[in-house]
Amino acid sequence: MSYISFSNEKYRNTSKTTEEGTAEPSFVDVDKGLTLAGVTFLCLLLIAMIIRCAKVIMDPYSAIPTSTWEEQHLDD
Repeated sequence: MSYISFSNEKYRNTSKTTEEGTAEPSFVDVDKGLTLAGVTFLCLLLIAMIIRCAKVIMDPYSAIPTSTWEEQHLDD
């Protein structure tokens, strides 16, 4: 019978040392990068929505078009 090894052999030696002695990873985690980019985008969107809502709360009539201020004439 043969057994399957579940160890992470391919990730064991994934860093290389530079001249300064610090280890740099030799691979880029794409999932982590995409997650970080998505979270950053959502945070920027949230900040933009907070600013927009704050502007509407401070001056609500600037968000309404002036054509709706006019009286509507009803033909009876």
